[in-house]
Amino acid sequence: MKNDPATNSEHSEPLIVSVSGLRGIVGESLTDDVAAAYACSFIETLPAGPIVIGRDGRESGPALKEAIIKAIVASGRDVLDCDVASTPTIGVAIVENSAAGGIQISASHNPAPYNGLKLFSSEGRVLPAVAGDAVRLRFEALRRSPPKIQKEPTHGTVFTIESTLPHLHKVLSIVDVDSIRKVKPKVWIDCGHGAGSRLARPLLEALGCEITVVGEPPDGQFEHEPEPTADNLIDWLPRIPAAGADIGFFQDPDADRLAIASHDGVYLGEELTLALAADAVLMKSPGPVVINCSTSQLTAHLAKRHGSPCTLSAVGEANVVDEMLKRNAVLGGEGNGGVIDPRVGLVRDSFVAMALILERMAEGGTLTPLASLIKDFPPLTIKKTKIVLPYGWSKQDIEESFQRVVDAFPEATASRLDGVRIAFADGWLLARASNTEPIVRIIAESADKQQVASVIEQATKALLDQS
Repeated sequence: MKNDPATNSEHSEPLIVSVSGLRGIVGESLTDDVAAAYACSFIETLPAGPIVIGRDGRESGPALKEAIIKAIVASGRDVLDCDVASTPTIGVAIVENSAAGGIQISASHNPAPYNGLKLFSSEGRVLPAVAGDAVRLRFEALRRSPPKIQKEPTHGTVFTIESTLPHLHKVLSIVDVDSIRKVKPKVWIDCGHGAGSRLARPLLEALGCEITVVGEPPDGQFEHEPEPTADNLIDWLPRIPAAGADIGFFQDPDADRLAIASHDGVYLGEELTLALAADAVLMKSPGPVVINCSTSQLTAHLAKRHGSPCTLSAVGEANVVDEMLKRNAVLGGEGNGGVIDPRVGLVRDSFVAMALILERMAEGGTLTPLASLIKDFPPLTIKKTKIVLPYGWSKQDIEESFQRVVDAFPEATASRLDGVRIAFADGWLLARASNTEPIVRIIAESADKQQVASVIEQATKALLDQS
């Protein structure tokens, strides 16, 4: 799926602004002036110090980066330019360089016509909700009168920095490198023509892996839809056994998420990424784990096996990190393949995930196939769907619909941590309204496939029943 500029005209979506950043169609809702205004709104909320800037490899990245840098240096700030770098690499660079904050230019897993900005605090983490909302309010005030971009910077200075090596060293420090080198795993990886290619090869080579890398140039020329889902990767999975690999990895464009596949090309997904990483960490260092409330309970079951507590947070990386800091967690993450290890950084990190999974496979001095590692995992089925809300529904309508979901399951335990979550004796269901679309996402999980389908059907009926 090579980028086709003509497809941009088919989109007329508005700019999506949230507490953690923004995204939009480049040249339509997202222009250089909009990006500069958002960057200025952000840096006004930060303490003194330089700003780290990076991008995920999309074709629109260089122009957006130039506009953002000009706006920042014109305000008197120095810029530490990482150019193409993964999102977790930006988090590490902020901490390593004692920066005031950072901006990653990325639309994450969105298609090629999109780009966006993700904001980081001086802790090297995605902005928490309160700080992100302050940026949003400042930005809304500037939208009708974006700042004028000067042709040449007048105050701040731009420094190009090496950001990959510090990140590499941090990832290597958390695993038993010698044990992985001993078994020499054969790894097939698709970097998706994103920023992950900057670090994937050096990391896997340092771990002594025999590697096959595809999608390596970070040029944004996506050959498949960039989100690493089973449907998007169906033509790529057979390449794993063809290469004789022991495992297959798939990164999204900014490399904060990782999907995995077995040696025979079976897609194992993103939920298992977090579960396997948690298993690896907790075997050596039991401690608190945090997952969001839409993530499979597989990780919670594994934590229990290791005698460790597992806490649920609201959906969103920032919410997971908030809860991790509160609980002094040894690991956290989300079921989208995002693993957060505080020893490396407070950002979802596909490189951490790869290293931990390979370490788990190398446990005991021989290479253990993925199928053997997961055969004793609880047999859970998770299903995700969404329903489009009737036209004109208000927040009050949504709240009333959530209460109907609670009433539909009187014998279960309900939580309003995020949307409405119903906990059964052997499973759970979450109904959560999107912040950007008129839809409600419904997720259910159980060891009983029929129960999953049944509770989703019940919840859907309750949501839409206004009689």
